Amino acid sequence: MARLVQFDRLGGPEVLTLRDVEVGAPGAGEVRIRVDAIGLNRAEIMYREGVYFDRPVFPSKLGYEAAGVVEAVGEGVGGLAEGDPVAVVPSFLQSEYGTYGDHVIVPAAAVVPRPADVDPVQAAAVWMAYITAYGPLVESGQVRPGDHVLITAASSSVGLAAIQIARHIGAIPIATTRGIGKKQCLLDAGAAHVIATDAEDLPARVKEITGGEGVRLAFDPIAGPGVETIAQGIAPGGSLVVYGALDPRLTPLPNAHAYPELTSSTYNMHAITTNPERLRRAVAFVNAGLASGSFTPVIDRTFDLADIAAAHHYVEANGQVGKIVVTVAHDDVTS
Repeated sequence: MARLVQFDRLGGPEVLTLRDVEVGAPGAGEVRIRVDAIGLNRAEIMYREGVYFDRPVFPSKLGYEAAGVVEAVGEGVGGLAEGDPVAVVPSFLQSEYGTYGDHVIVPAAAVVPRPADVDPVQAAAVWMAYITAYGPLVESGQVRPGDHVLITAASSSVGLAAIQIARHIGAIPIATTRGIGKKQCLLDAGAAHVIATDAEDLPARVKEITGGEGVRLAFDPIAGPGVETIAQGIAPGGSLVVYGALDPRLTPLPNAHAYPELTSSTYNMHAITTNPERLRRAVAFVNAGLASGSFTPVIDRTFDLADIAAAHHYVEANGQVGKIVVTVAHDDVTS
């Protein structure tokens, strides 16, 4: 038997239930993994609440990220074998697969090798954050050494990964946070500058930091009307990339008469993870950064699998700096 987190209705963290289930054998193109750590993401909160693009099918699993060891491979799976240390990247629908459990089945295409010197907690914190930041900062080719990059909501795991990636490619990360409480943490994490938006004028500070030029790229998970303020700090010909919707209000297209020429776009990391060639490049880039020490996932706190509801409450409180990871203790064998 395996322990799997499921839920039967939409709602708060209290709907999550840890159940004993038969995990079974992996099918064609699938892999069964003994999970040692699970990375939590806001996408799973939204999925549980019914406001994510993918709607639950009850009883529903959930979870995008995990790290552990291969237990079994299905027909047609190559390059993976029993005992391999691996991590799971988000490249599937939560309505079809999930990683919240001690033994789970996932598509083989979502499984990547885990370097021997990267422990499960660190590995579970890598892929959603670093691939999300990799797309606009690296894959697109928009950011060059010496460019300024504005990273909003920078204390999130994606924001911190973006800071590290910007530094890695020679760009200059400017981080934002609402209050001053997280300012030093962001400086310690590698931000060249930090703007506390509750106390400082964002466009004015950006222009001051960049010598009046503005940023080459603004990387924003908030959306909503605030994008108009962000746009005022973007250099002519620069880009605004919105990769989330933390603000549920409508997001306007910045007025071409009010701002210099800029490109506005949305971005979803599945554009990378569901494309084998783009994913191969992303994995190579991130693993190289991990091996060199340029990339170090920031872990805010860990929870035990039995405390999954408390972990979701903690994510929702929005006080963390970095990733929340759930650890899995093993005292049984799967069947």
